Amino acid sequence: MNPADRLPTIIQGGMGVAVSNWQLARAVSIRGQLGVVSGTALDTVLVRRLQDADSGGHMRRAMAHFPIPGVAEEVLEKFFRADGRADGTPYRLLPMYRRSVSRERQQLTMLANFVEVYLAKEGHDGVVGVNLLTKVQMPNLASLYGAMLAGVDYVLMGAGIPREIPGVLDALSRHQVATMRFDVEGAPSTEPEYLTLDPAELGADTSVPLERPAFLPIISANSLATTLARKSNGTVQGFIVEGPTAGGHNAPPRGEMRLNDRGEPIYGERDAVDLDKLKELGLPFWLAGGTGSPQRLIDALARGAAGIQVGTLFAFSVESGFADYLKQDVLAHAARGEVEVMTDPRASPTGYPFKVVRWAGDESRHSTRARNCDLGYLRIAYKRDDGRIDYRCAAEPVEDYVRKGGIVADTLGRRCLCNALTSNIGQPQVRAESIDEPPLLTSGDDLSTIATFLKGRESYSADDVLAYLLTAPVLQGI
Repeated sequence: MNPADRLPTIIQGGMGVAVSNWQLARAVSIRGQLGVVSGTALDTVLVRRLQDADSGGHMRRAMAHFPIPGVAEEVLEKFFRADGRADGTPYRLLPMYRRSVSRERQQLTMLANFVEVYLAKEGHDGVVGVNLLTKVQMPNLASLYGAMLAGVDYVLMGAGIPREIPGVLDALSRHQVATMRFDVEGAPSTEPEYLTLDPAELGADTSVPLERPAFLPIISANSLATTLARKSNGTVQGFIVEGPTAGGHNAPPRGEMRLNDRGEPIYGERDAVDLDKLKELGLPFWLAGGTGSPQRLIDALARGAAGIQVGTLFAFSVESGFADYLKQDVLAHAARGEVEVMTDPRASPTGYPFKVVRWAGDESRHSTRARNCDLGYLRIAYKRDDGRIDYRCAAEPVEDYVRKGGIVADTLGRRCLCNALTSNIGQPQVRAESIDEPPLLTSGDDLSTIATFLKGRESYSADDVLAYLLTAPVLQGI
């Protein structure tokens, strides 16, 4: 039986960039639940770990098992620094993704996802998933294939409508050419653009089929679930139903955007998923967002769910990728009830509402940064007047965005999530005068009540989270 046929009760949220790292996913999977690595920007994460000397040698150990000859050696030659970077030295950057990138760029993305999944699965027979964002289109084919080469069991995707992903997984499991439509603003609907990945051209051994992972799209509406179940180009194995209390990006409210007194989007009954209708599709589902307690798990099971997805509690465990100083600072303030989580409708350049953590003494909250765009994962493609495809982001320098046809209003309040989320995991880019990129912490609303779980502790493990969630007598044996 495929390991993915064993339905987990608890899915650990796929929080990026590298908050849901291989250590966290492995700790959850060993306990028989679904550990998930975030695939977002893993190529950048990998090369920065190598430039920081690869503490423990884990990257190099996994890279040695990558099945395409020569790729790992080339990446090590370019990026590994045995003594790490000197103080004040910026990280060496990768070329930003475009629709068409070099063979080496795609291979590096495959390698990064392979490494993370390989390490998460190392030494046990539990199941491991990878979480990707539909909106971050350009790296996704290479990310999926790299994760599949490492034997990933589940693929989770949200932030869009991933209707073509089931067919992509089918094709890649047979090492066939995989294609998906490429969203380009201003392009005529009669002239669609596509992203393509050919495993054979990338040097893969195509003689042995890969296991096709189970696909769990993240949905916030019944209509999306129905579309994905009935109109995808392949099969869907279940759904993660995510509410607006979840961390990271949230789906916008249905209808006109209205804000409360705190400036947050107002969600109502139209934004709730009808679970009775969802059950009619006959597929398992997991509830996410505000589910991090034993009672919420009991309630989810009573409503017909297979279980829950939990992010916030795992995000601040010792295994997660958040920088230690951030975890310690936030948990200390949370224990005293001194944190707040705001749903900011402007922070993300994607236009999706984004959860932002605030706490007393957070210096990054008051920091300023010069706008720049050098990672580019959230750039969108658009058609220029001359017919060529170019790329822009509402968080890049305003003059650049306007020059590319954007409007100033779209840039107001936007934050560079690519650089900020990378800073969250202790990999801030060094700017002029040795100033590091500031972090921007995100979390679900559960953070405001985490003191109940902490019970005086200053730190805790993923194992502690699982023991807590499964503590009720009715949950024993799960």
